[in-house]
Amino acid sequence: MSNTANWAYTAKATLWRVYGENEYGKKIFHPPELIYCDYGFDSALKLGDIGSGFVIKNTFWTEYSQANQGDFILVGESLEVDPIKAGADEIKHIIRYADTFERIADDYALITGV
Repeated sequence: MSNTANWAYTAKATLWRVYGENEYGKKIFHPPELIYCDYGFDSALKLGDIGSGFVIKNTFWTEYSQANQGDFILVGESLEVDPIKAGADEIKHIIRYADTFERIADDYALITGV
């Protein structure tokens, strides 16, 4: 973790990455993972390329690079294996930012929505 991220990403979030689908098309998830991040609502984000029916709910800023669209994320820690039961939100869009200062690890905005 870069020095800047170590200073900035002090909140915790739980992430459920999609493993695949079962025979009925329902998503199967890896066990929940704890990531360090910061989070909030960023009304300045412009995401015109992902559709007009998308409403941003939360943005998670992190150096965690393994998240994908379709994964689920929740503010705080959870051991619940089902992200829906845990109240997590689906990641709808991801933005990658360069690590401007140290060039150790890029930063990501994981954007959830409804």
